[in-house]
Amino acid sequence: MSKVCQLTGKRPISGNHVSHSNRKTKRRFLPNLQKKRFFIPELDRWVTIKVSSAAIRNINKLGIYAYLKRLEKSGVDTGVKL
Repeated sequence: MSKVCQLTGKRPISGNHVSHSNRKTKRRFLPNLQKKRFFIPELDRWVTIKVSSAAIRNINKLGIYAYLKRLEKSGVDTGVKL
């Protein structure tokens, strides 16, 4: 299961654990992904999307259909057929 947001494209990034003695070892910062079902009233159907919490906040602000249309207009492939 990939750790990539289907809408924003957020994915894991790498960085360092820094100990008290300032020793550095590699680590991964994972995005906060949630598997969420959304109802799109314009299409009269449910879609399940793996989204980041930032994308969920944008969806709450704009609405799922408007947000997907905005992404489609900017050329992002969301995997959701409109």
